[in-house]
Amino acid sequence: MEPKSLNKAQLVLLKAMRHLNSEEDIHALQDAITRFFAERADQEMEKLWASGEWNEEKLKSLENAHFRTPYEPRASKHRS
Repeated sequence: MEPKSLNKAQLVLLKAMRHLNSEEDIHALQDAITRFFAERADQEMEKLWASGEWNEEKLKSLENAHFRTPYEPRASKHRS
């Protein structure tokens, strides 16, 4: 795998992280990044609702949906 250069966003975050001096600072940055992506997700959902691509009917259809991958139970590693 060839090394890839960092993009602008990654460089900005790396520069900002130089100034994190405590666990509190790290958690504050994590919270800010989490809020950023949550706001983006909200904005995208608003666009879908406004365009009609997402509606109450589609939302209701997911009420009882199960999207988990069915896994086979593993044999126990510890034998009795």
